[in-house]
Amino acid sequence: MPEPPAKLREQALNLLASGKATSRADLVELLEVAPSTVSSVVRRLLEEGTILEEGVGASTGGRRPRILRLREDGGVLAVAELGGRHARVGLCAPSGALQVAEELAVDISAGPQAIFDEISEAFDRVRTAHAPGRRLLAVGMALPGPVDFPHGRLVGPARMPGWSGYDVQADLRERFQAGALADNDAKAAAIGEYVTRRATGDMIYVKAGSGIGGCLVTGGRIYRGGRGLSGDLTHVRVADSGERECSCGSRGCLETVASGAALVRELARRGRPVTGLRDVVAATVDADPAVVTLVRQAGRLLGVALSGLVNFLNPDSVVIGGALSSLDVYVAAVKGMLYERCLPPLTQSLSIEASAAGPDAALIGLGRLLRETTDLHSATDATT
Repeated sequence: MPEPPAKLREQALNLLASGKATSRADLVELLEVAPSTVSSVVRRLLEEGTILEEGVGASTGGRRPRILRLREDGGVLAVAELGGRHARVGLCAPSGALQVAEELAVDISAGPQAIFDEISEAFDRVRTAHAPGRRLLAVGMALPGPVDFPHGRLVGPARMPGWSGYDVQADLRERFQAGALADNDAKAAAIGEYVTRRATGDMIYVKAGSGIGGCLVTGGRIYRGGRGLSGDLTHVRVADSGERECSCGSRGCLETVASGAALVRELARRGRPVTGLRDVVAATVDADPAVVTLVRQAGRLLGVALSGLVNFLNPDSVVIGGALSSLDVYVAAVKGMLYERCLPPLTQSLSIEASAAGPDAALIGLGRLLRETTDLHSATDATT
């Protein structure tokens, strides 16, 4: 059974929360969709624990309808992913399933206090609109830098001035008086992708956006390494980098040639009118020859960096996420280089694909991680 459209699920939740709908029949009438579609939405919401089915209403000529209501005591999980220039915030059911997500503009260089104030306001706005009266059980945040997991403290993030050493998890716990979790964005997105795909094998996930992050998922779990700082693909040294200086202070890192920030920088150097990664994506979609050539070369260089990992780890799949994964030319270039550089026995059954979870991958992953690692019963007590 295909997943019900997210918008339809949100509309159904809003109708139940407002009291305008109390049964499947009400939802069919108000949403103006087929009974089978409403049944699919209701079944998913019941599985998530978001709503309850109890009692029966008055008959209008047929069978007495079962009453549907929000499970308010189930509460919600608030999740957020920070980027350099944007953030995505959302709400998950206690099961970890993502219910709603929104995007807002931020400037991460403003520092943790200012950014967290903005995220707090966004959480309040989303909860008021989509989960009125429901308790906040826990909060999760994904960040574009190394995070000492499970302690939730940032460790030397190269592109986050003023954030190094900041205890994100403690700040979230104090602000919201709830359980909290902080993790690296690529790791959270990797779990979100794994869950979305219902994968079973070993997967290398790469988040290719303004920066580049990576994660290995094995046995359904993130491989974190000694301090939880695994996956630092962005600062792998690559040939053909031109020895460009990296944000980490070194030279020749993958980030300087294969990331969205590198593409923006190079196009601006050439006098092209680009102000951010979205301009690069738009120009590639419009088949601008110069931009397509640069994007293809960036993908090839990412493929070079990944080829050693594929030869060493022999994963079942490689998934490219982040904003650049929306560009077929970038993903195809990565794939081509992996086939060229890796041993044939390792690529015969290797799946190399763009993200299936899309921009919500990290939020989906945070929902799953919160469900697995946070004591939601204690979080509930903290909000009463």
